[in-house]
Amino acid sequence: MKKLFAATFLTSVFFLLSSAPSFAQYGQYGQPAPVESILVDKQVSKPITKTKGGTTQYEYVDNLTPSDVRFQPGMDIYFKVRVKNTSSITLNNVMVTDKVPWYLEPIEGPGSYDATNRAISFNAGSFKPEEEKIFYFKMQWFAQDKLPADRGLMCASNYVRAYTNNTSDDDTAQACVEKQVLAVKVAPKAGPEMNILLLAGELGMLGVGLKLKKKAE
Repeated sequence: MKKLFAATFLTSVFFLLSSAPSFAQYGQYGQPAPVESILVDKQVSKPITKTKGGTTQYEYVDNLTPSDVRFQPGMDIYFKVRVKNTSSITLNNVMVTDKVPWYLEPIEGPGSYDATNRAISFNAGSFKPEEEKIFYFKMQWFAQDKLPADRGLMCASNYVRAYTNNTSDDDTAQACVEKQVLAVKVAPKAGPEMNILLLAGELGMLGVGLKLKKKAE
């Protein structure tokens, strides 16, 4: 009888355990909660070739130093921003803010531009795990007369940040602009021919002076 009771009790416990709902455990009592992570990469255009039609071809690099290509005032420059979800869960409402540095003005690209803060902002949407999106910005260097008068070479660092409520990442890309040297008019040097003309002019003036003196007498 005791054996039958024990067998019945064990069967009932097994049934209750097997039919109970399972719950995912997190924190110190189970698996850790998924962590959000994001990557943003900023690159700048480097002119490399020109086609027969005059179109410039570019490659994108992380930075351009003063020893690399130097842009001229008024030229266009392009930036590429790559945003990637590096976590194992979907990220929603990923925001991107691009800080436009001095010496540059935005021309084309996503988002809206706040001229007071010199910032471009937009919602990049949702990103599935390992999904990435690429955005392009067209900007233009200041004209010659808007650049500092006391500097010939200026470098600007373009900053970008991608973020959600729980994660963020940022990056920069640098490029440089060089002011054009304006032509300066130089007075012609006096050569032998110029000396002869000056001497002839002086003798002529002397002759006129003598005639006027004789008339006066």
